[in-house]
Amino acid sequence: MTKKALIVGASGIVGSAAADVLNQDGWQIWGLARNPQPQGNVTPVAADLLDPASLKAALSGIAPSHVFISSWLRQPTEAENIRVNSAMVRNLLDALSPAGSVEHVALVTGLKHYLGPFEAYGKGVLPQTPFREEQGRLDIDNFYYAQEDEVFSAAARDGFTWSIHRPHTIVGKAVGNAMNMGTTLAVYASICKRTGRPFRFPGVDMQWNGLTDMTDATLLGRHLLWASTTPAAANQGFNVVNGDVFRWKWMWSRIAEWFGIEAAPFDGTVQPLEKQMADDAAIWREIADSHGLIEPDINRLASPWHTDADLGRPIEVVTDMSKSRRLGFLDYQPTDDAFYTLFERLRADRLIP
Repeated sequence: MTKKALIVGASGIVGSAAADVLNQDGWQIWGLARNPQPQGNVTPVAADLLDPASLKAALSGIAPSHVFISSWLRQPTEAENIRVNSAMVRNLLDALSPAGSVEHVALVTGLKHYLGPFEAYGKGVLPQTPFREEQGRLDIDNFYYAQEDEVFSAAARDGFTWSIHRPHTIVGKAVGNAMNMGTTLAVYASICKRTGRPFRFPGVDMQWNGLTDMTDATLLGRHLLWASTTPAAANQGFNVVNGDVFRWKWMWSRIAEWFGIEAAPFDGTVQPLEKQMADDAAIWREIADSHGLIEPDINRLASPWHTDADLGRPIEVVTDMSKSRRLGFLDYQPTDDAFYTLFERLRADRLIP
């Protein structure tokens, strides 16, 4: 029997990768967004998650067995993040409730579950690394917790199972995404190559020398499929990372080498990308024009603020995957290969020169 998936945020890094994985597995897929983009075999559904009437009308006649939620809206304060993003989840699950078709809901959050929200990111008393699922919640307001609570409440009401997925920084393709380190670094490296500027690591010494890990979007898509269809994984939260660890002092030179440039020496001075790239919009437009690229707006590709947040953390970040391994999810993805695959795809799609 064909499984039916509704992906919320289908055009984002996570949603598009999940759609590819589910499509290969033979699923029927709907992709919900305010302005859905054409995407292979995904049937677009246009709706505003903050408008219950819009959702009710858009979802009429759609009866998904599985729901994958990978969408959020950044707000100026965490209180607003909680209000807006919990409402989005609640409105969605309320709109789906009357049909009674939902068997499983998968919610994608992230390591801010352990690190805290942007307002208090990496501050205060934090769990020791590697982060493990049993470490639970911090004693601080966090919109991830509010989203989870909406899923738990709807599951108790409607009887579906759920899974929570906590990736680290995600490597994948998505134009217009607010948290996109891979494409941000590709744009930055391309600008450095064009202008001759040094390819400088923007973060802190702890990230340069400490261990870290990341999450490939396709691996996350496979984890979503696995958890949603494996009975032993029902009603649990999971960390999701590639399985390798690295230091940025190694990865930075690997990325530079791929672009044919030299990695500048790091002397411990923090030089945020948001500052380095503040005046690069015109340069990127020139690069796009000269190479026939399809996206001349640098703000649609790069999110320096998010990359700065990741590379500016004062603690080592390593994530434990033992819970998934014990239950049978054994996928592994070297992170440098994930970057290379992304860069090749961006080049093939004429997003970088």
